[in-house]
Amino acid sequence: MVQTGLHHVTAFSGPALRNLDFHTRILGLRLVKKTVNFDDPGTYHLYYGDAAGQPGTILTFFPIEHAAPGRAGIGETQETAFRVPRASIGWWTHRLIEKGVAHEPLVQVFGAPTLRFRDPDGMMLALVGVDIGDAAGWASSEVPAEHAIRGLHGVTLLLDKAEPTAAILTEVLGLQEVGREGSLIRFAGSAELGGLVTLRAVGGFLPGRAGAGSVHHIAFRAADDAAQAAMGRALEARGLHVTEQRDRQYFRSIYFREPGGVLFEIATDAPGFAVDEPVEALGQALKLPAALEPHRAEIEAVLPKVA
Repeated sequence: MVQTGLHHVTAFSGPALRNLDFHTRILGLRLVKKTVNFDDPGTYHLYYGDAAGQPGTILTFFPIEHAAPGRAGIGETQETAFRVPRASIGWWTHRLIEKGVAHEPLVQVFGAPTLRFRDPDGMMLALVGVDIGDAAGWASSEVPAEHAIRGLHGVTLLLDKAEPTAAILTEVLGLQEVGREGSLIRFAGSAELGGLVTLRAVGGFLPGRAGAGSVHHIAFRAADDAAQAAMGRALEARGLHVTEQRDRQYFRSIYFREPGGVLFEIATDAPGFAVDEPVEALGQALKLPAALEPHRAEIEAVLPKVA
């Protein structure tokens, strides 16, 4: 069965070490790849996910030491949500309190308990309690496997109008509308992890401004190059500009800006994060693509030290 939904979410952050500490220690995610921004190799690109770094579990960051904060607004991702076992929401509430992480009161969204909070750069995150089978998640030093984040639940996009974006989700990216609640319209793909995209149309708000805590882009899954190319042709037929394919080492990507202004990527599932290091060693060493390997010494000299 073709898996449709999110591949990953990529955001900007402030200092790399602070970002790494929050997402691996506080949230218990696994650092599955430590590399650099291929377009700006003086900056890290950190990938967090589940034990194997599966598509649909990945949140990535471009950490910039002295980044100015972003501004929330239309044409951007308002919230990035993870899924946890429904019975673990209480455990996570106590953990956020214990760790001094400010959070909002627990609410029900589309029938699921939802715990919203912000990371140190102000990025809006949420934990959503869902019914999960017996499979345990990645066990970190502080988050036991039974309570672990399993992967992405979905994203909420803040838009002027929902209809043009909805057409792209359903006619090109393989999602379908599954519900409405207040100002929210929810779409689902076939993937269990990262399958949901929710649109919130709010009219004439200010546009968002990129910066620490803001999402740079969201990536959707393509089974292979052929499926990706077909999506690209469908987008171009609708008058949207699509980039050439770019090799990101762990997937191959095309990019376009959807009608609501959010930057979308379509990323192939293959080859995955174990292409240049074994699964058991993911995230431990700085990995560079072949073109940047001759410059490793200069790159390592300017990158801040992280574990």
